[in-house]
Amino acid sequence: MNRDSVDWHGYIPAVTTPFTASGDLDLDAWAVQLDWLAEQRMHGIIVAGTTGEWFSLAEHERAELFTAAAEQVGDRMTVLGGCNAYTAAEAVRHARAAQAAGLHGILLTPPPYVVPAREEIVAFYRDVAEAVDIPLCVYNWPRGTGVDLDTALLTELAALPTVVAVKNSTPDFGGFVKGLIALRDHVRYFGIPTSETGIELLTRIGGDGLMGAGAVLGADHPDFFRALADGDLDRARRLGARDRVLMENWFNADYGARFAGAQAILKYALTLRGVPAGHVRRPLLPLTEDQQARVRATLAQLGLL
Repeated sequence: MNRDSVDWHGYIPAVTTPFTASGDLDLDAWAVQLDWLAEQRMHGIIVAGTTGEWFSLAEHERAELFTAAAEQVGDRMTVLGGCNAYTAAEAVRHARAAQAAGLHGILLTPPPYVVPAREEIVAFYRDVAEAVDIPLCVYNWPRGTGVDLDTALLTELAALPTVVAVKNSTPDFGGFVKGLIALRDHVRYFGIPTSETGIELLTRIGGDGLMGAGAVLGADHPDFFRALADGDLDRARRLGARDRVLMENWFNADYGARFAGAQAILKYALTLRGVPAGHVRRPLLPLTEDQQARVRATLAQLGLL
């Protein structure tokens, strides 16, 4: 497999997982949220990623989310399954559940908290790639894993048999661009910002899009990339500027949230937009009144209330 084995492109957000106030998985709300994402013309979604609170999901719950997503919108967009885990054996079980559900691929970070060495990272991904024949996106997220996959390591991982894409969420912009140049002809490369810098990268160097979070702006997110594909740079700039408001108001340069848990922020924002994103599950906590006010102020600034 390589980049030509898949058609992944554009805006593919990691989406929230709806829970009830008591912490139960809310599959009815999940179906409504999935339909909204499809109606907003997402190029794809990531199920049970960090935004989807994978860390608090039971194994059977993750499999249920995969199956429901495939059945609800799998014929309308790319659906990837988040398979983050502490061991390759566990990641393989999640990957097999994604494959059985009919998902188009999986997303996988190195084991979080463990801070594995380079050879351990390669072995981890090799174990998964050799066990399950499903397209795999390597996810570099130093904030969550404690390791930053440099270009040499990403190049080694890109040579594994099922790796078709990289989501590079490094705060090292120079490293991001170096990786883009090295890998653009071999795998799909995500992490392009919705800014003038992103426009320059996509039009002059390459890249395939952005695997973002939450899709709070709805169609504005994917339409940034559609505008670029159509050559309408002015429209792309206008849409990208709206996304920059969210990023600057809610997130830091390392993609961590500024004032609360990212999942709680995104769920509250989506709820204000009429999307049944539900509640966060502990250990995460709901927003305080002051934090809710900050979210409402941003949406009001964007004309979304």
